[in-house]
Amino acid sequence: MSILSSEIASMIDHSLLLPTLTTPEFEIGCQTAINFQVASVCCMPFHLKRCAEILQNTQVKASTTIGFPQGVQSTKVKLYEAEQVLADGCQELDMVVNPSWVQSGDWDLVRNEIDAIVSISHQAGQKVKVIFENCNLNRLQKIRLCQICSEVNADWVKTSTGFGTSGAKVEDIRLMVQHTPGHIQVKAAGGIRDLDTLLQFRDLGATRIGTSSTEKIMKQVTQFQE
Repeated sequence: MSILSSEIASMIDHSLLLPTLTTPEFEIGCQTAINFQVASVCCMPFHLKRCAEILQNTQVKASTTIGFPQGVQSTKVKLYEAEQVLADGCQELDMVVNPSWVQSGDWDLVRNEIDAIVSISHQAGQKVKVIFENCNLNRLQKIRLCQICSEVNADWVKTSTGFGTSGAKVEDIRLMVQHTPGHIQVKAAGGIRDLDTLLQFRDLGATRIGTSSTEKIMKQVTQFQE
């Protein structure tokens, strides 16, 4: 099997989401992303403006989170977050669905919120990943979320925040790929710390991977090529 480092790097959202991350650590993380030419840096909203500045004139996109990590903010607050980060240079927004609405079966509320975030982002020419936090959901809830995201033309459906009780799972990737049309991509996140796991999810149909283990994974790619 041939593995191109550029192909692997182009799948990675380099995660810089620890709330205790220092400013120097954040800036080093951005440089790591540039060095490996990954798809994006996913950082906390307060870091986003500086992230966009650092990544300017590179192919690495600046991405951030909306309603993170629990998804319990009001839709109005999530929209304000989206407006602010778009103004700060965000190119990809990773939003968390409201778990109470999902558990309650309040699908109109869920749909309206996702649609609002997708609409404002697409109007600005940017993209949205919708985070399900699958560890809290049953199969039918995951399928319904895939259907809603397809209806409102989200760009990705995403497994996890990385802060739940579990992260990406094989069965969830299979389910999400099965229940989304071709123009909706699937992002796996949470607990992805090595090349083998990334390749497993890629083979199942995931096109983007969220990880803080970028350097380790890219070194494994190099070792594989030797």
